[in-house]
Amino acid sequence: MSTSRFNAVEKASNRKAVEAIVPHQKVSCYYGEHVFNRIAMKKYLSKETYQAITQSIDKGTPIDREIAHHVAAGMRMWALEKGATHYTHWFQPLTDGTAEKHDAFIEHDGSGGAIEEFSGKLLVQQEPDASSFPSGGLRNTFEARGYSAWDPSSPAFIVDDTLCIPTVFIAYTGEALDYKMPLIRSIEALGKAAKEVCDYFEEGVNNVIPYLGWEQEYFLVDEDLYAARPDLSLTDRTLLGHESAKNQQLDDHYFGAIPLRVQEFMKELEIECYKLGIPVKTRHNEVAPNQFELAPIYEECNLANDHNQLLMSVMKRVSSRHSFRVLLHEKPFMGVNGSGKHCNWSLGTDTGINLFSPGKDREDNLRFITFVVNTLMAVYRFNALLKASIASASNAHRLGANEAPPAIISSFLGKQISEILDRFENSAIEDAIVVDDKKRLALGFGQIPELLLDNTDRNRTSPFAFTGNRFEFRALGSSANCGSAMLALNAAMACQLQQFKKDVEALRSAGKSKEQAVFEVLKTYIKASKPVRFDGNGYSEAWKEEALRRGLDCESSVPLLYDAYLKPEVIRMFEETNVLKRKELEARNEVKWEVYIKKIQIEARVLGDLSLNHIIPVAIRYQSVLLKTMTELKIAFEEEEYSELSAEPRRLTRQIANHVSAVTRMVDEMVEARKQANRITNLRSKAIAYHDTVAPYLDSIRRHVDELELMVDNQMWPLPKYRELLFIR
Repeated sequence: MSTSRFNAVEKASNRKAVEAIVPHQKVSCYYGEHVFNRIAMKKYLSKETYQAITQSIDKGTPIDREIAHHVAAGMRMWALEKGATHYTHWFQPLTDGTAEKHDAFIEHDGSGGAIEEFSGKLLVQQEPDASSFPSGGLRNTFEARGYSAWDPSSPAFIVDDTLCIPTVFIAYTGEALDYKMPLIRSIEALGKAAKEVCDYFEEGVNNVIPYLGWEQEYFLVDEDLYAARPDLSLTDRTLLGHESAKNQQLDDHYFGAIPLRVQEFMKELEIECYKLGIPVKTRHNEVAPNQFELAPIYEECNLANDHNQLLMSVMKRVSSRHSFRVLLHEKPFMGVNGSGKHCNWSLGTDTGINLFSPGKDREDNLRFITFVVNTLMAVYRFNALLKASIASASNAHRLGANEAPPAIISSFLGKQISEILDRFENSAIEDAIVVDDKKRLALGFGQIPELLLDNTDRNRTSPFAFTGNRFEFRALGSSANCGSAMLALNAAMACQLQQFKKDVEALRSAGKSKEQAVFEVLKTYIKASKPVRFDGNGYSEAWKEEALRRGLDCESSVPLLYDAYLKPEVIRMFEETNVLKRKELEARNEVKWEVYIKKIQIEARVLGDLSLNHIIPVAIRYQSVLLKTMTELKIAFEEEEYSELSAEPRRLTRQIANHVSAVTRMVDEMVEARKQANRITNLRSKAIAYHDTVAPYLDSIRRHVDELELMVDNQMWPLPKYRELLFIR
């Protein structure tokens, strides 16, 4: 393997290259310079056009075609001045990635030359080939028409020489073929339902906005080593590899000093993010070797999701300039932490109130309890759906181990909030409602200042934890689109708040006062949602048994988890909130089952190839070396000495033969299981067959190969080992 990546001269050269692109100015001076934000719009649009577009964005009203034409003219002028030559509609199909088709600005000028044109029609919509993206049967190959439509609430941006316009993606018949469309619908539904509940407590709230702050975990590996691992190159995870003697057991990587090469990568990544208006704020080493985390300032949910999708593509581009590969797979290495994408979710009003923050008076605290309790009810009622929203073939490797939350959705509130809800459940309406914000902790020695404590601790094993003024949905995988979990959570919360209003109004119609009605409904909800509250160790076997008794969803098969989307109450919830129709839900499940099948299928094929064409030939070659050694020992020594000296080579030869035989047999069995599964036409049944009969071989074969890795001569082993992959130099 090449050692150039460790060469000091090359490192110095990389640092100089990075320094050359680092602006020697404050971030605030160049933040958003590649974004057609309100600053740019104000400069390039007329006053009337600017007012029309910003009012449309703020109020969520459709944009007139004539206004769109004026916006397009200003956007084109801005983009050309920035050096853009092409434009694209940037959308999020059901692939967990993004898509784009680039068109040049040029048009014929009628005189044999060319001019740069970009009309309102081209801004507002385009026509990608809908049949070439996952649609779950909504679009057939001969029904290719689909539309991408401009989302003005998410500003256009420039990457390299291309103006990127965030859009939704829909079928010719109107169904959503992406994550953005239903996410926007869920945001609107939640905003409306939450606003109506806010009216119980104060006047003047016109809009409630869901906010998202994602935490992106990822691994970095050297590009040369990545290229030498076919499993990493083709599946983004190591299908083989014995644990390194040292990995994360000393916890010395977590929050440690960032390696120099990694810091250079992070610097350039942050600069690119700032230019694109992505407000990244936090960076640090994560628990596993070569694992890191990046987190931004919170943003409105739709924009935050766009920024996370954009970040993942920027990470891949920037990492290659530093001879790295970014791994976003949830479990690229066995035996160490996997990577998640924690979604910190909160609700804020247009009057500046965080609905998950305690207030200073009785009414504010009643509002706080109302939104916390309704969140618990939403998580309880739609428990299986929320788990299905984060389920995937890759995330299944991560959940329930090495600090990842378990595959049971429960909510941690902490001692103080739990006690408040318990007191509220047994209180009378005239009792005081007290919620402490922050307590003070004086350490009582030296020069250390006193600390302000949050009103809740942290529980690292909770999938849905209250963390002070927000809920942290920790179960989403690092490679996933946040929209999958957020649209499910937003829709569930919207449905629950609608139900809360109905229940309150029913009591008011029966003669109860507004406050009495709110009190009684909340007390009922607190009692009903208790099964989803859990502050203990989510990894324990006792909790799994307890969760089952409580009626929480404990299914672990990914294909079966997707059934939650098609439960009658879930379909009704999505349709009543206008987020997804039954037809769209059925189609999305078809896509999910098909993706699951293909991922397991690819991994099985790669593992079979690696085992038969890389590992077994090397193992047999080493076995031949051992046999030759025994022959030479027999010639050189007497029988008694030979018997003693050849014992170890004989033992190794026998063990290698047993492992080679087991791997060969199981690869054949896995191929046959795959053939049997491929004969099944129903996608759900086929996915279940892949889960039950094909996927188990991946671990079984791996165990034998990993044992061979410990036996075969290190110089002969054909793949970089964990000790090489996991420690950046």
